[in-house]
Amino acid sequence: MKKLKIGFIGCGGIAFDKHLPGMATQTDKIDMYAFCDIIAERAEEARQKYGCTDAKMYTDYHELLEDPEIYAVHVLTPNVKHCEISCAAMEAGKHVICEKPMAATAADAKKMLDTSKRTGKLLTIGYQYRHFDANRAMKDYVSTGALGDIYYAETTAIRRRGIPTWGVFTNKAEQGGGPLIDIATHSLDLTLWMMNNYEVESVTGVSFAKIGKYAAPDEMGNDFGAWNPAKYEVEDSAFGFVRMKNGALINLRCSWALNMIAPGGSVLLCGTKGGLDNSDGVRANHVVANRQVDSKIATRAPRFMPSNLIDRNPMVMPNVAEAEIWVNALLGKGGLFVTAEQAYTVTRILDAIYQSSATGKTVYFD
Repeated sequence: MKKLKIGFIGCGGIAFDKHLPGMATQTDKIDMYAFCDIIAERAEEARQKYGCTDAKMYTDYHELLEDPEIYAVHVLTPNVKHCEISCAAMEAGKHVICEKPMAATAADAKKMLDTSKRTGKLLTIGYQYRHFDANRAMKDYVSTGALGDIYYAETTAIRRRGIPTWGVFTNKAEQGGGPLIDIATHSLDLTLWMMNNYEVESVTGVSFAKIGKYAAPDEMGNDFGAWNPAKYEVEDSAFGFVRMKNGALINLRCSWALNMIAPGGSVLLCGTKGGLDNSDGVRANHVVANRQVDSKIATRAPRFMPSNLIDRNPMVMPNVAEAEIWVNALLGKGGLFVTAEQAYTVTRILDAIYQSSATGKTVYFD
């Protein structure tokens, strides 16, 4: 079987930490063939470390997309470039996996979705948190119907002090936002996926910029070291209420900097028959024989994992699962694990929280 040739546009941290090592486990089926970054040294480093024998290096993604041998591309750039590059790739006949979030705005995400449908090219988004063992266990448990009708959820991505001090995370022009678009996008994706509910009625939200722009050097205490307040352009916390068309409510909370003993990242689901959360392992709660019962749900390595990789660092495993599912979809041996329609709903909600915060009004969906 002829191997599929894969291109990578953007060779920064997310490429080296996730996509490149993940796809390197699939080289029996694909060639890591083309590497592009506006910084030539990054692209060349990726080519030398991961490239096949005849791998190419580019600094202009347009040139990469002109190569007819490239079957699919990974778009791993700052958020505001996701739409432009992903659409150009699909127009050039390439299938696309784009790193989360889908886009910086709902309008851009819709353009990506429409382009995928019109060109017939696969489009998926890199929500690898779905592959963590606890999250897969939660999804499986919900799928049994044990919770009944899920009518309330909390989706949390709180850092007490966790402002990224690398890359362009605090640059609004490049990223489009702060923790809401960076980490809440993961927890919201998980919540909608677990609930299997993407029918949104309305969104009300507020975002704050109270610490990132104003903290003095001795007031930072940041997990990633000191940041530059003069270059901090995004929110440091955001909160939203998402009302679904069936009446269910999702309470979203996120921050990079918030004076709160941080609960970290978690999903809580409340249904008519029971509840479930992953704040301390995966915990279910029910009433059995007229008694309140709590129980831990067993977790396991993510599915689709080669047996020789089970003992690897858990932070590595999800990217391998994502890569394997993606390559199998390219080969016509399975479907996409994250659909463009699902990711579009996530982006619409995030965008609506920003819009609601700016206007002070609830945003209603069609």
